[in-house]
Amino acid sequence: MPDIFFILIVAIVAVDFLFEQCLDYLNGKNASPVLPEEVKGIYDEEEYARQQKYFAAGRKFSLISQTLSFVVIILFLFFRGFAWVDQISRSVFEHEIPVALLFFALIGLGSSLIGLPFSLYDTFVLEERFGFNKTTRKTFWLDYVKGLALSFVIGVPLMSLIIWIYLNTAGYFWILAWTVVGVFSVVMNMFYSEWIVPLFNKQTPLEDGELRNAIETFARKAGFQLDNIFLIDGSKRSSKANAYFSGLGKKKRIVLYDTLINELTVNEIVAVLAHEIGHYKKKHTLQALILSLLSAGVMFFILSLFLGNKDLASALGSDIPSFHLCLIGFGLLYTPVTFVLGILMNVVSRKNEYRADAFAASFGLEKELSEGLKKLSVQSLSNLTPHPWYVFFHYSHPTLLQRLEKLRVMG
Repeated sequence: MPDIFFILIVAIVAVDFLFEQCLDYLNGKNASPVLPEEVKGIYDEEEYARQQKYFAAGRKFSLISQTLSFVVIILFLFFRGFAWVDQISRSVFEHEIPVALLFFALIGLGSSLIGLPFSLYDTFVLEERFGFNKTTRKTFWLDYVKGLALSFVIGVPLMSLIIWIYLNTAGYFWILAWTVVGVFSVVMNMFYSEWIVPLFNKQTPLEDGELRNAIETFARKAGFQLDNIFLIDGSKRSSKANAYFSGLGKKKRIVLYDTLINELTVNEIVAVLAHEIGHYKKKHTLQALILSLLSAGVMFFILSLFLGNKDLASALGSDIPSFHLCLIGFGLLYTPVTFVLGILMNVVSRKNEYRADAFAASFGLEKELSEGLKKLSVQSLSNLTPHPWYVFFHYSHPTLLQRLEKLRVMG
């Protein structure tokens, strides 16, 4: 039986890696160095050539980073790396909770250190080369340290509670753990912009003026109670523009990147926000949260069937069926389920994107939304001709050309 688990895990990791590389290959082959007819009017020849170079550089970078991750996992599996980290943790602590916490801390720190050179290259070489990076060395390292600290502050109590539940509640583990994670997810969804974002970015209320008046006027027209409109200093890290909607109930807020205001007209910004408001009005935000919670429930139930399994722990090189080793083994075995659930979530998400576009179009904003989407795509050098299979498996949004066609019909 240990051999079966080991073979399954290695097979899943290998197939997942090879499948992703095949998809990436198809996606790369679908890109053409010649400006396609359907993107004329969005990209000019010079800007499209720049986009193709950015896309090619990103693919090469992704291949190297993914290959390294694959090799590290395979080496850890074949040379019992997870069991070795477990032994180190047990040489320091005796109780299962601190042993597990140290185990996850060492795995997480190791993963972070391996990924650090790639983050540095991505930020200061790749993004810098194409004019996107605005991050200073100081900001990068502060973000890195804050990220580690935040993982510790949030991860230690949450993981400790989940392991304590496992050690003390037997058959009720999956229900109680799911409840804890569910409550945590809802709270974070409501307060993320208030508690987490300020650690990394400065948010200020949008000043009175033409833009705020236009947003508030549309919100009233759409029957949307909106009191919180914030501007975030996204330009301190990147020139790419963005906007997002967060929170539930009275805690909902709209956040605009300062780069967005520099790229789009007032009416185009209103159209983009109309799309975001459409998600809320159509209850897509709540739907996504419910689907996420249900997915977590399924995961915890199946996890409960694997915890304490000696054969699974043995497949990772250990004789002790600890919570943390079984969780690692389960996480690798669960990859196909995650993959299928991800596809289903993406299908729902893409449909909801069309519905949110239709909501904006119902207020006569289809032209402004189209122009805003075009500008954002060009500004971020987005790939406009991804392979259909790559879109199906990975895109949570329809492609720009698909959205433009739908908006054209709506108009």
